[in-house]
Amino acid sequence: MEPLLVDVVHFYPKENAQPHNAVKFEVVNEENPTVTIVRRGQPFNGVVRFTRPFDENEDIIQLVFSLGDKPQMDTQGSMFIHRDAVPDKHSWTAKLLEVQGDTVSFEVSTPVSLPIGCWALRVVSRLKSSSAKEFYDFDQDIYILFNPWNPDDQTYMEDSALLQEYVLNDVGKVWVGPIKTTRGKPWFYGQFDALVLPACMFMLDRAEMPFHQRGDPVKMARVISRIVNSNDDAGVLIGRWDGQYEDGTAPSEWTGSVDILAQYLETQQEVPYGQCWVFAGVVTTVCRALGIPSRVVSNLVSAHDANSSLTVDKYYTETMEELDYDPNNPAGADSIWNYHVWNDVWMARPDLPPGYGGWQAIDATPQETSSGMYQCGPAPLEAIKQGVIGLGYDVEFMLSSVNADLMRWRKDPDAESGYSMVDTNNYHIGRMVLTKKPYVFDPLGDEDRQIITTEYKHSEGTASERLALMNGVRYSERAKRYYAVAANLSSDISFKLRDIDTVHIGQDFRVTVDIENKSNEGRNIKAALSATSVFYNGVKSEVVKKVEGKLFVGPGKREQVSIPVKAEDYMPKLVEYCNMKISAMAIVDETKQSWADDDDFQVLKPNITIKFNEDLILGEPATAHLSFVNPLGRALTGCEFRVTSSGMVGRSLRLAAPDAAPHALVSAELPVQPKKLGTINFVATFKSAELKDINGASSVEVLEG
Repeated sequence: MEPLLVDVVHFYPKENAQPHNAVKFEVVNEENPTVTIVRRGQPFNGVVRFTRPFDENEDIIQLVFSLGDKPQMDTQGSMFIHRDAVPDKHSWTAKLLEVQGDTVSFEVSTPVSLPIGCWALRVVSRLKSSSAKEFYDFDQDIYILFNPWNPDDQTYMEDSALLQEYVLNDVGKVWVGPIKTTRGKPWFYGQFDALVLPACMFMLDRAEMPFHQRGDPVKMARVISRIVNSNDDAGVLIGRWDGQYEDGTAPSEWTGSVDILAQYLETQQEVPYGQCWVFAGVVTTVCRALGIPSRVVSNLVSAHDANSSLTVDKYYTETMEELDYDPNNPAGADSIWNYHVWNDVWMARPDLPPGYGGWQAIDATPQETSSGMYQCGPAPLEAIKQGVIGLGYDVEFMLSSVNADLMRWRKDPDAESGYSMVDTNNYHIGRMVLTKKPYVFDPLGDEDRQIITTEYKHSEGTASERLALMNGVRYSERAKRYYAVAANLSSDISFKLRDIDTVHIGQDFRVTVDIENKSNEGRNIKAALSATSVFYNGVKSEVVKKVEGKLFVGPGKREQVSIPVKAEDYMPKLVEYCNMKISAMAIVDETKQSWADDDDFQVLKPNITIKFNEDLILGEPATAHLSFVNPLGRALTGCEFRVTSSGMVGRSLRLAAPDAAPHALVSAELPVQPKKLGTINFVATFKSAELKDINGASSVEVLEG
């Protein structure tokens, strides 16, 4: 008798997907699926048919699973199929379930710490009585992923209902914009698209992540934070913040991650261009596809502490003109971003002392290097909150992002360091930390906004919040010096920069400072007010208006200084996202008390509404109506909508729209053909020569015909 010859191997992709929470992956829902997607540490079923009947007394069948081109101990699983195999969470087993003539059904169990990826299978058959072997190489992909539903998996989430959001939801929102006008920008993650897992494998290979480390979510998250930016190893996205995107796609035009990953996989070149929420959107897609629970986090008023002082320092001349460099840190100045977006990923941290598992922050936006590469995290939120900066990885950088103090310094020939402190503002940085609320999607409003500031820091001004920051300061010599100076400031004039209410694009606004003299002597004050258009990472573009003047404030009196800013002043100078910075500076002649403050706001733009005039029926053509009103007093030219949805044939569509007259309706009609039942989401962006970064989304039900 000859050894068995394999005729066919089959893994029931549809049936296995059910218990493995993998039914949403597009490839397992095809007519005849050829890709198997399962999760580690949980059994899955297969069947093998031979060219002759299987004889249990004579035939031996061995399954050999391998990952990568040089399998070793951790990246190979070899087992015999036998009836009394006992599944064990730390090893591979194959249990024989049933024999029907030439067909053998079996159940494979995998170790719970298995490296994840696309595994290959070889079936080896021989007779007990001889050493001659037959080999059969299975030619289909078997993806084995992280398993956050399994209590023994390092990514396990006890409240498994939350996995509906953090692993299985393929649409979400990213909060962008300055604190007063922040809004949720819809984003289509699309982690179940057919090309996402192949793109993830390509990324990990390009990052040269060793196969045997791919089962450790800590190492995996760190690599993902590095490979989603292009800086070190030709990763996915090129970051750019200067408004010049003609040779690529502007960051504001993307509607989701799939187009970006598709372009990366197809061209094998870095994709232009991304900014923080684009990096974070792609990270979420990759993490959720691989099975690591993940959420997008927005920090409103975010510090970039370039010199690890746990402070953000602004420097002024003797006459209170702001300097645009840091005289104490030639490598680069600290900066304050209107907002910054990164990710939290969920995992246990066996590499750290107990108590630091759960949410970990990672940041793929290339800002500073960590261990010589542009990567950041995972930093445990608990360590950030308590100011424990010695733990892996990058807790110090994240602590500064959400809780540094803003310190202002004026050039002062009499001071020992050459600078004297102007004032400090402990409440400026990390004003609010936001993510999307689980289970809710509000395309046009903010019902799905969740404030998670207290997961990152104690409430501002409480003793615990100061102690956590000072805990960090205690470990840093440079930070100690900065905080020592802040202890002795005095002032008898109070200054208050008034908040600006919402300004819609095309409206005028006013910058005002209220001054009160609390002393019993008159004071002469020199003040300067300005309005500047800025990029969201704090880089100034152009001064829109600036006024300087002197005034006298009598003892116990109040005065105000104010400048009007008209639409025609700022419209030509706006840059992407229409962020404005208002700044005020003052110096008191008699006491040399100096003060400075600034505030950010965003000139608001309309949202796109997406409407359907009829019910959507599965497989039947329908029309989506996209529209908004042109807010400008001039025509819009070169108009284009871009729409993404998981529920329509064709992943992303671009749609040219006719020129729109001033204050007229801008509209377009999009033919759609729904391809799945239930709720489907549409995400749209709009651009024209005169107006960009207009967004909209909608959720609709698809019914059976």
